[in-house]
Amino acid sequence: MNPSITMGLSVTLFVMALLHSGAASMKSQAYFNKTGDLPCHFTNSENISLDKLVVFWQNQKKLVLYELFQGKENPDNVDPEYKGRTSLDQDNWTLRLHNVQIKDQGLYQCYVHHRKQPEGMVSIHQMSTDLSVLANFSQPEIMLISNGTENSDIINLTCSSAQGYPKPKKMFFLLKTVNSTIKHDDVMKIFQDNITELYNVSISLSFPVSPETNVSIFCVLQPEPTQTQLLSQPFNIDAKSPEPHRPFLDKTYMTAILLVLVLVILCLILKLYQTVKKKKKKQLGPSHECEAINVEGQENEQAKERVENCVPKKSDEAQHVVNILKIDSDLEVVMRSKETSSGFREKKHRPGPQEPF
Repeated sequence: MNPSITMGLSVTLFVMALLHSGAASMKSQAYFNKTGDLPCHFTNSENISLDKLVVFWQNQKKLVLYELFQGKENPDNVDPEYKGRTSLDQDNWTLRLHNVQIKDQGLYQCYVHHRKQPEGMVSIHQMSTDLSVLANFSQPEIMLISNGTENSDIINLTCSSAQGYPKPKKMFFLLKTVNSTIKHDDVMKIFQDNITELYNVSISLSFPVSPETNVSIFCVLQPEPTQTQLLSQPFNIDAKSPEPHRPFLDKTYMTAILLVLVLVILCLILKLYQTVKKKKKKQLGPSHECEAINVEGQENEQAKERVENCVPKKSDEAQHVVNILKIDSDLEVVMRSKETSSGFREKKHRPGPQEPF
């Protein structure tokens, strides 16, 4: 026989043996809490009746997920972990695994046996499926951490994403301005839930921000290479506009200003009162009292002193009035003196009654 023909026949038989033994396998993906497919790809080319077939699926621990015995489901051989979680699509010989959990990922085998007489059970088909489970992380969320100082130019941020699987590759911040885009990496903190086995991840960042520049900050999560990057909503930091000069509006300053205004008003009222009082003294004091003294006709020096004492020393107008009164008084005295002396002369020279001799 031709050696080349012999070699080709050997390779063909080897491949067929691998396929028949279950060495051929395929990969399948399912999402957490969703439904996964475990195909068997049994063609039944010989049109064997279902009454003569036994079909079942096992996991890598040899636990039975589903069994079809002679055309009927046989739940007795199904492991309690999978009861009520499977259904068979006989059109394409695919087992549906419902409510997939992280622990369900792994290798599964499908077996098809033909019941023959008198040989008994004969394996006619076998296939392996490698099931992987995914869980979509939530959209990354940026949160501002208070730094305790309102006027500080240091911004503290944290970004988190939850309920995902498998463990993400990396997580980072992107700082975008008008002229640049800067990437900030930090250590990604990872926490895995003990029950669901899902991951929660977070990253923190502290950086200075220029008050004159608008900044948009994004958080990026990179899951497995086969999955799409997740991008957070932008966290915007607006440039600070220069604050206009404005008066103090603090309660303490307002109280102080009100007190000062009250004191100023009181001082003005007091000053006005004193001014009015002085004007009244100027109008009523010197003129009226001096007129009363002139009516009484006091001519001696004591009356003059009283007039002087009634006039304020510091008032030039009142002093002028006193001087005028003094002059009038002196003239009156002189005139009366002259009248008295002239009367006396007339008496002296007036002829008296002649006495009879």
